[in-house]
Amino acid sequence: MSVNELIERVCAERELPCERTGENSYAVTLPGTHKLRTVCNLIVGEHALRVEAFVMRQPDERREELWAWLLRRNARLYGVAFSIDANGDVYLTGRVGLAAVTEEELDRLLGAVLTYADESFDTMLEIGFGAAIRREWEWRVKRGESLANLRAFAHLFPTGSPGSEPPQ
Repeated sequence: MSVNELIERVCAERELPCERTGENSYAVTLPGTHKLRTVCNLIVGEHALRVEAFVMRQPDERREELWAWLLRRNARLYGVAFSIDANGDVYLTGRVGLAAVTEEELDRLLGAVLTYADESFDTMLEIGFGAAIRREWEWRVKRGESLANLRAFAHLFPTGSPGSEPPQ
């Protein structure tokens, strides 16, 4: 079975949306909890399968702190690592030799991308967009808007301040 056939079969069996984007490339959509979806590009090369997933656009603030956090996080990751492109956007990237691409390994790689993007997302947003999150929170409190999708950031607001109680 070719790696292309394996990718298509694994995605179909796991009910993951998978779109062929080229002769040897696929975009697989992984559903998350914190990061609602992560599109993972799988590119079958001559010798290796390349894995690339966009995680977050470049941060507005505290870039160096975010880069340091990502580098420390990389030490504990399997199969992929956080990287940044020329614009400062954050990706998960990896490469696996074609001979090592089995059903189990592909499942492990897709699971790694999903887990690392999803588990890291709120912390990455807090570091790179903390001021914007605070402004949004305060704007919503002032207007009586829902804070439900900002629940992960309630800890940024002192107890007793308007809107500091976790939204229902």
